[in-house]
Amino acid sequence: MISALTHMARLARAGFVFAREGVFGVVDPSFVPPPGQLALRIARLIERPGVKSGARLSAALTRLGPAYLKLGQFLATRPDVVGVAMARDLESLQDRLPPFSMTEAEAVVAASLERPVAELYASFSPPVAAASIAQVHRAEIEKDGVRHTVAVKVLRPNVAAQFRRDLSDFMFVAVNAEQHSAEARRLRLVEIIHTMSRSVAMEMDLRLEAAALSEMAENTADDPDFRVPKVDWDRTSHNVLTMEWIDGIALNDHARLAESQVDLPDLGRKVIQSFLRHALRDGFFHADMHPGNLFLDDSGRLVAVDFGIMGRLGMKERRFLAEILLGFITRNYRRVAEVHFEAGYVPAHHSVENFAQAIRAIGEPIHNRTAEEISMAKLLTLLLEVTGLFDMRTRPELILLQKTMVVVEGVARSFDPKLDIWKVADPVVREWIERNLGPLGKIQGALSGAGELGRVVSGLPAMASRAVTVLEQLETMSRDGLRLDPETIAAIGRTRARQARWRSIGIWVIALTFLGILFSMH
Repeated sequence: MISALTHMARLARAGFVFAREGVFGVVDPSFVPPPGQLALRIARLIERPGVKSGARLSAALTRLGPAYLKLGQFLATRPDVVGVAMARDLESLQDRLPPFSMTEAEAVVAASLERPVAELYASFSPPVAAASIAQVHRAEIEKDGVRHTVAVKVLRPNVAAQFRRDLSDFMFVAVNAEQHSAEARRLRLVEIIHTMSRSVAMEMDLRLEAAALSEMAENTADDPDFRVPKVDWDRTSHNVLTMEWIDGIALNDHARLAESQVDLPDLGRKVIQSFLRHALRDGFFHADMHPGNLFLDDSGRLVAVDFGIMGRLGMKERRFLAEILLGFITRNYRRVAEVHFEAGYVPAHHSVENFAQAIRAIGEPIHNRTAEEISMAKLLTLLLEVTGLFDMRTRPELILLQKTMVVVEGVARSFDPKLDIWKVADPVVREWIERNLGPLGKIQGALSGAGELGRVVSGLPAMASRAVTVLEQLETMSRDGLRLDPETIAAIGRTRARQARWRSIGIWVIALTFLGILFSMH
């Protein structure tokens, strides 16, 4: 009870901030029940004058702190939950907060790495960027008498406690929503908050970000167009991440790209193909590829930074993605529909033919348009909307992929508005399908299956032995009855006595309370 009151008090404060920033002004009252319409009118009375319509939600989330900022960014990847219009507004939400002091940053570094900052770094500059979870400093280290520039990411002090408190409020809302709303259960709000909590927990352990950098470095070691910064593991811990400083041109710096005479259409190709290669080939992709996190180095390779948000796709999801993309390219809509059923995403009681018809309604308009009008990201968005009509449950990993594709495609088209997205994607998709679903892929799959079968067969003697033992015990029990040793009987007796004692105490408390009420009435 006290916990619920605490949650409601904090949520009431959040509601006040939303009202003050005019967030409820964008809600259409016609979709709200009468009691809610009264609440909306009251909320509009305390709205701050002069608030800009486009910045309402962003301003409110920023005022409410780091966890709400992250919630906004997370919900931007879930148009199925907040609606397409609000998700689009949230995409522009910038995870920027005022930096914390140099004294605090140096204290975090020294405590985490167990050495003074002066011993760890030859120089340690003020923060160059600050976000909800951490901020970045430029520093120098000395190796063999040579100085190297590094980026040092430092976790905000006490940020974990703030996130735990606010995430518990979000979970309180999600649990109560699922108890009272079938739509909330369909959207799996509790699972969404669990997913967000895991994501934030991983972001708040900078060793895991370093591990993501290391994994992607291995995956992309032979890629001609892409690389990631090197991690300095000796200066990395839970609260501190030290990595190579990237001096390239940020992809949002169009002036410098023009001055350097960069081949912009080719840069757009690199962005699209790198992302698809990571998603399909590796099943591990950077899920925050906005232009501020991408650089072009001196050798013409893309370099990504900020690996706090990563996406993973299993082989099942990768096959699903590749086959639906190829199905749309070749206009084989029935195959696209069959893939959804084979993956188990659409319940079997639905008709494959009807689903193929719905997919055709998405695909055919694409083939009647010019290359620059075709959007793969929009296609995936429409596909996820259509699947909702056929009871396809929300797939968080596919929605994260789709939202990342929206960002990636936007970055690529900013360099080449006439980019033919299908032509650029086709070689990557076909290569993956030939390697994994063609004859060579089937041979590799058979070998893998043989290995699994071998492991099962090798374990059969032990399984058979355990089965015989269980059967012998069941036979003994059926012949002689269930036997309990004296210690078990004594333990059961103690438990029963304890239960009886507490039951008696409870009855006396109720009786005394009842007598007290009677006497007070007299």
